[in-house]
Order: sequence, then C-alpha cells, then structure tokens
Amino acid sequence: MSPKKHEHDPRKLSQRAYETELERLQIELVQMQQWVVKSGSRVVVIFEGRDAAGKGGSIKRIMQYLNPRSARVVALPAPSERERGQWYFQRYIERLPTAGEIVLMDRSWYNRAGVEHVLGYCSDEEYDRFLKQVPILERLLVEDGIILVKYWFSVSDDEQQKRFKSRLKDPMRRWKLSETDLLSIVEWEGYSRAKDAMFQVTDIPEAPWWTIESDDKKSARINAISHLLSQIPYEKVEPEPLEIPDRPSADDYERPARELYKYVPDHASELRSR
Repeated sequence: MSPKKHEHDPRKLSQRAYETELERLQIELVQMQQWVVKSGSRVVVIFEGRDAAGKGGSIKRIMQYLNPRSARVVALPAPSERERGQWYFQRYIERLPTAGEIVLMDRSWYNRAGVEHVLGYCSDEEYDRFLKQVPILERLLVEDGIILVKYWFSVSDDEQQKRFKSRLKDPMRRWKLSETDLLSIVEWEGYSRAKDAMFQVTDIPEAPWWTIESDDKKSARINAISHLLSQIPYEKVEPEPLEIPDRPSADDYERPARELYKYVPDHASELRSR
C-alpha cells in the first residue's frame, strides 16, 4: 500500500534532513574549491545516466555557491558541421580545466557510447573506435594530474516515466523534455545494453564509474556531493584576513534629482498591497 499524500515516505530523505546536510556539504564544497584554486589542481567531474535521472539537479546544487570564475558547467549541444569534421574528443578537450579550475560535464564524450550509438547517430566503426580510444584518453588525463570523477545516475523506468509526465505539465521545465528524451522510453533495453558495454570497457582503475541510485532525488544529491568531496584530497584553506573599513563622512557630494534617471517600475509594491 502506497503512503498517503501527506505522510513521509521512510524510503526517502526528509526535507529537514536534506536541507541541513546539503548546507553542510555546500560549505565543504566552497572550502574544496578554495583548495583547488590555491593548489592549482584540475578537476573534471562527468555526469552521465538515464534521461531525467537527476544529473542537472545535482550539478545545480554543487554549483550553487561556488565561485563561477573557477568552476563551470560544460553542457555541449549537438556538434556543428565544423565540429563533426574534428577528432571526436577535440571539442571536449578544448573545455578541460586549467590550473585551479573545476569543470562539471553535464553529459560528456560518453554521448557516443549512449545516445549516438543507440539511435544510430554514429557508425559502428566510430563507436568501436571510441571504445578503444576513451580509456587511453582518460589514463592520459589522470597521468597528467587531472582529478577525473565519473558518475552514472541510475533511475527506474517507473520513476523516469513519472518525471517525464511532470515535465510535460510544468511550463518552467518543459524545455527539458525533447523527442530524444522520449525515445529513451522505447529504447530502454537498448540503452541498458549500451551502458553495460560501456562500463565493461571504460570502468578502469584510473577512472572508475560510480553509480548513484536516484529514484530519490534528495538522497542522490546528498550522496553525489558527499562522494565527490571524498574524491578530492583537499585541505581547509584559511581565507586572507579582511577588515571592513569605516565609511568616511560625507563630503560636499549631492545626489542628482531622482527625476533625471529611469527606474524599474516597482512591480513588487503591487504584491505587497494584496
């Protein structure tokens, strides 16, 4: 028997526990980033998995309080005509981090082992070449000092279907639903076989895959952030001491009349009066 609407499902993380732990972990993420910047480390985190498995939500919570000058998300669209003529990995390599940077890849070069292979967007020869080259590439990245972490977000078919239906009705998330996403329902088994084949070749000691069960989004986010922090050998970096100065007394400056400038209409005042 399913739980009543307003009862807490014991299988899922409570909102209170989630928010408390998320705040603690996000503070740790900021400290981790400060170490990455100071140490000149390079971090790449790959987020892969089923459509609607919760990758984007986890990335959003990781990035929420990080300094965007040294942390960025890479979410590439379909390759352009020019990019299709390049070495497959080239456009991803161009976006790898420099010293002191964190790059989160919302999908990655593994598109070729998943959607491109399953839906026939690449040839069998291109697919086989990818599987041969990607372990070599990742070993080279790790050998060069890049910290490479790979996550696979796993969601059940029932939960995926539920999330697709929710997106269809939500005007703020409708853009997240595409025809390619819907094909993942029809090609569920094809994607499963492709994932198994991909893991068999690319789950290497230098860059293993870490699976995150994500039917409970809150638990998935907490588990992803907690594990990511465990993969970075960071130490707490004490910030440079700062002292906020006293504001000097006003001189003979006079502010120009407000009528000289254009102000955004106070739409909020209409809400306050309701």
